[in-house]
Amino acid sequence: MKSMLKIVGLLLLTVFLFASCSKNTDPADVDIFAGTFRGKITYRDGERNITQDNGSVFVTKVGTRYDFRFSDAIPDLTGVEFERKDDNTMVNIGSSGTGVITINKDKLVIGFTRNNQVWGADCTR
Repeated sequence: MKSMLKIVGLLLLTVFLFASCSKNTDPADVDIFAGTFRGKITYRDGERNITQDNGSVFVTKVGTRYDFRFSDAIPDLTGVEFERKDDNTMVNIGSSGTGVITINKDKLVIGFTRNNQVWGADCTR
């Protein structure tokens, strides 16, 4: 009976170890792009021109789109679609505006225009 319990225990331990050692997850599959980035941010429209060297941008993912929430009374930039450039970098796509937004786990660069509004950012984590 003890022999049978040892075999069952060993079998359960083996199953547990295989389940906990699943294949490595690609960081780009995890939402590593969300979070707060800090650095220089800018905004310009017909009435305002804001520049902040110590600003922040909070990045969130909503479905397949990303939202960028700026500090210092800069309007949010929302609903931006991305495609994967390489394993750890995403670049914006679509016709929601013109310009480039590049984001990876350590750096966020924005140069984006939509409806006569211009957002800029050069931030790191």
